[in-house]
Amino acid sequence: MADDLIHDQNAGIERLLEIMRRLRDPDTGCPWDIEQDFDSIAPYTIEEAYEVADAIQRRDWSELEGELGDLLLQSVYHTAMGEEAGHFTFQSVVRNISDKMVARHPHVFGSESRDKSAEQQTADWEAIKAAERADKAQRGTLDGVAIGLPALLRALKLQKRAARVGFDWPSTDQVIDKITEEARELVEARDTLSQTEIEEEFGDLLFVMANLGRHLGLDPEAALRAANAKFTRRFEAVEARLKSLGKTPSESDLAEMDALWDAVKAEERA
Repeated sequence: MADDLIHDQNAGIERLLEIMRRLRDPDTGCPWDIEQDFDSIAPYTIEEAYEVADAIQRRDWSELEGELGDLLLQSVYHTAMGEEAGHFTFQSVVRNISDKMVARHPHVFGSESRDKSAEQQTADWEAIKAAERADKAQRGTLDGVAIGLPALLRALKLQKRAARVGFDWPSTDQVIDKITEEARELVEARDTLSQTEIEEEFGDLLFVMANLGRHLGLDPEAALRAANAKFTRRFEAVEARLKSLGKTPSESDLAEMDALWDAVKAEERA
């Protein structure tokens, strides 16, 4: 019966759950899958989430379908391990998120009016989440901001939380002044302090840069991804121009590559 389920392409999520159970079977499963635990699988989960975002950014809908499947597999993997350890099951995870969505949308599933702005809905959402944190004894303003988040995203979330209780600069001018101050401290640290202290000052500068993005209504992570893509595009164009000259980057020098970079940038802006 289990084999029939595994080979039934129309069996949906139950097929995937059974495949994972078979992979993790201590007697007949895959040795690699059997050895995995929450800690070893977590990096793959993060990687798959980024690959989903990458497919969306590239508008590759066929690839997105596959990447979403890979990400779903990560949830199935973690729930299988959770079930084995007696922590939770796939069904309890589904029930938990379903209950949460219903509770957080009283204007859709309850008696509250849907006639409210997006800003009011966001405020209501945050109030509901605050109440949930209180129920979990997360009393501090910053409680519940996951430590395992990418550092730039966690910085943004920490700053948003602090801003809700009034710990924030009122204007971008003050944030920019702080960036100038932190940049100056980094230069001083570079010249006089230890590597550890230099790293600390560099972190302070990155943190304030994330805050500036928030004040400007920008997503720092998205802005950096775009900058990465722009750098990649322009450097590849420089490489292509060098190739047409019979050269590789290692056979060129900074002055030549910088001139080619400026030419590529000028063409993009023309």
